[in-house]
Amino acid sequence: MDCVFCKIINGEIPNKKIYEDDIVLAFLDINPDSFGHTLIIPKKHYQDLADIDNDTLLHIMNVAKKLMLKMQDKLNCDGLTLIQNNGLIQEVKHFHLHLKPFYKNKKDKNLEEAYLLLK
Repeated sequence: MDCVFCKIINGEIPNKKIYEDDIVLAFLDINPDSFGHTLIIPKKHYQDLADIDNDTLLHIMNVAKKLMLKMQDKLNCDGLTLIQNNGLIQEVKHFHLHLKPFYKNKKDKNLEEAYLLLK
């Protein structure tokens, strides 16, 4: 399988990991839309929302909640958007949830600084 997220999970592609457990990996997006833009992916390959099982989906949402609280504390974000794409709009065909922190006053998208604060 030629899935970029599976390669990240297998350690073939480096990432800025900020959370990991037996079920998921969360890492900073290399092309962030906002400071701290994070992806949560299941370690098992699921294509999209129709494919993923409910237990894994619930686990991803629980991790998203933990990371949201961490982002509020460490990044001082003013809000958070969750995005999950399916079908043609889904760039990588491996289920993933975007966590995009929102800031009232726009912040620089510095990947290294966000990593140091969230790791």
